[in-house]
Amino acid sequence: MLKKLRLKFVALNMATVAVVLAVVFTAICVIDHQQSVARVQEALDAAVAHAGETAGGPFGGGDDLGGQAPAGTASEGATPPEIGGKRGGSDPATPVAVFSVSNGNALEAVQTRTTASLADGVLAQAAEQLADAPEGFGSLDGLGLFYEKRAAAGTVYLAFADMSAANGWQTLALTLAGVGVAALAAFLVISVFFSRWALRPVERAWVQQRRFVADASHDLKTPLTVILANTSILLERPERSVASQSQWVESTQHEAEQMQSLVGDLLLLAQTDEGAEKPPMERLDLTDLVEGELLQFESVAFERKVELRSQLEPGVAVCGNAPLLRKLAGTLLDNACKYADEGGSVDTELRRTARQVELAVRNTGSAIAPEDLPHVFDRFYRADKARTCDDSGHGLGLAIARAIAEEHGGTLSAESDETSGTTFTLTLPTAES
Repeated sequence: MLKKLRLKFVALNMATVAVVLAVVFTAICVIDHQQSVARVQEALDAAVAHAGETAGGPFGGGDDLGGQAPAGTASEGATPPEIGGKRGGSDPATPVAVFSVSNGNALEAVQTRTTASLADGVLAQAAEQLADAPEGFGSLDGLGLFYEKRAAAGTVYLAFADMSAANGWQTLALTLAGVGVAALAAFLVISVFFSRWALRPVERAWVQQRRFVADASHDLKTPLTVILANTSILLERPERSVASQSQWVESTQHEAEQMQSLVGDLLLLAQTDEGAEKPPMERLDLTDLVEGELLQFESVAFERKVELRSQLEPGVAVCGNAPLLRKLAGTLLDNACKYADEGGSVDTELRRTARQVELAVRNTGSAIAPEDLPHVFDRFYRADKARTCDDSGHGLGLAIARAIAEEHGGTLSAESDETSGTTFTLTLPTAES
């Protein structure tokens, strides 16, 4: 699944980049072509205007040819370049051939403005096609020519330029195509690399989901198996009283309560994941709340031969939800008492700093392995895989505790080493901050 997702990610990125490059490069080529055509039109306009001035026509002061010298001086003793006929190449000087037609006579080159020549056959076809054409700028695609037609005082002026003068976009397109292929190849390498990095959270979520389903199924299957077994025994002895079979009834009730607890924890986690509406918050005394939980665990600590010690700063106030914070404190104390070594101790310290409150619960005993420490807040994670749900819970307590801490704008962290044992530290903003 992850491999297919990575391939889709790379394919989507490449398709997006290819479309963007294609659109951008096409726009560049279109703009370049339009600008080239505009330059040719300006050259033709200027050539016709100056031809009219030379002949005394009324065109007015047209602009010069953008630095082009009159062909009469440049072409003395030389043949002007031939244009038309769809030849390749491009001349940035835009060679122009200018002809005049007076009173229906044949075309006559205006030598003072002509910097190019046309083959007789091409010229004849052009004259025939433009005989009835309106004045203005246009193109003769079949002859590979741009033209400008203008009439004044009984004289018609025709100026021609080769279409290759506007074909620079073709070379530009080939260059951009090469650049595009190189860019796509480079982006492919980058996309493949970043796809692994981008999909790491998805991969972790996928692994956690599979483990979650497997562990949840196991933790639900075990009590269901016991309940079914107890029910089967009861059905086999219908003549016996309930009192004589109370052990099976009590066992069924215990397993049902375990399932109820698991389902409740799962629902609580689901609510925090979905970003449900925050629980009602109020100003409360965290010192009193922790003291109340310590009292609840005195008998548990005594039974497990663990010394329960505390150092609580009085009057520490926070803004929070009392039932949730009570569950969080109870989870930390239960976890500490459960994994403290026999004859060891559980130390609880509550202190207030300038802007936050710190609750630290420390227990002596074997340290959590370094490779397991980053996962202690993962759902259903158990550092000791041999532990069963009967003696170590469902593996959801610490995950719920961290979710409650984050719901209150705080954090929950863990440290563990062989010297000082394991410490869970809760930080919460003070009620005044």
